[in-house]
Amino acid sequence: MIELTLPYPPSVNSYWRSVRVGTKTQVLVSAPGRKFQAAVKEAVLLARANKQYSERLIVDVMLYPADARKRDIDNCLKSLLDALGKAGVYIDDSQIDILRVSRRDRVTGGKCEVVIKVMH
Repeated sequence: MIELTLPYPPSVNSYWRSVRVGTKTQVLVSAPGRKFQAAVKEAVLLARANKQYSERLIVDVMLYPADARKRDIDNCLKSLLDALGKAGVYIDDSQIDILRVSRRDRVTGGKCEVVIKVMH
């Protein structure tokens, strides 16, 4: 089991950005997205949670927003799950069979708590 406390994830709306290269448009991770990925990687390494799980997984996500703005709680899952995979917690987020998300009380600065378990 892995338990992590992470920054509040960026929404999918701010995670990606489109750039034009010649006649083609490329979709890249935005600066806030890259900053979030780096913070997740650091937290994963500090917790020694880079397990590269290959099993089927259960993931519980508790979101603690920084303010009272209206938010869709599913809007930050893509950035969170991608960052956890990129940090080496699991091979791919397609391994997740159960994903539970809950919104919790506001906290200064916002945060996200994640618990990852192997299915038995």
